Amino acid sequence: MTHNNRSHPIRIMIVEDHPLLIQGLQRIIEAEDDMEIVAEASDGAMAVMEAIAVEPDVILMDINLPSKNGLQATRELKTLHGVDDANIIILTAYHDDEQLYHAMCAGAAAYFPKDVHPTALLAAIRAVASEKCIIHGMVMNKAAAFRWLLNALETLAPDRESSLEMFAPLSPREMEILAFVARGASNKEIAYELNISQQTVKNHISNMLRKLGVEDRTQAAVLALRRGWVRLEDTGRPYPLRENDSVAFRRPEDL
Repeated sequence: MTHNNRSHPIRIMIVEDHPLLIQGLQRIIEAEDDMEIVAEASDGAMAVMEAIAVEPDVILMDINLPSKNGLQATRELKTLHGVDDANIIILTAYHDDEQLYHAMCAGAAAYFPKDVHPTALLAAIRAVASEKCIIHGMVMNKAAAFRWLLNALETLAPDRESSLEMFAPLSPREMEILAFVARGASNKEIAYELNISQQTVKNHISNMLRKLGVEDRTQAAVLALRRGWVRLEDTGRPYPLRENDSVAFRRPEDL
């Protein structure tokens, strides 16, 4: 039975790296005659490329992904590539209002924990495909969603003057540096890998700590891991070093 008035099925892309979850989403969607799966991706970088190539109507986006987390991929699609027709539903194992706020700021249309009931997820897919947003189970237009963001900003950041800084989303470069920090890289190592100065790295880290509301690199790394922005398995992966590189010992100012 068809549930919408569209001339074609809702074209869906699944971004998930766990086979069992992929299979579950496939079964749910393939049972609906007004939906079809047009692409799948297992990491954030692949998701960006596939979404640009396929132009799906709806993307089901996990947060905890290899190479680039779901928030990064969402923000990149919406801000850098202007993929406005793709309505993104964030799926996450970690659920709270701050995470929801970050997801909506990144450009998501809806946000659900991974244990969402299939009926609710199908309804959400149809709603966002019709240019609606869903927050706390409430379907609203984009203007109402923006008002929710403003209210959430005031609630989550009691100091109105610093609220924009405290909960501003991390930039793509700050997210990139956060991943290096979680892997134990020093400022010198980060600067070398990204081909920027150590002072620029320090500036990015200072901004990142302020936005996250934490005091040091360790707290930032823990927060990133807890929220799924950086994968635990990636923290033990050595970052690539170029030929003939010799990494100096870490000086106090590099930490």
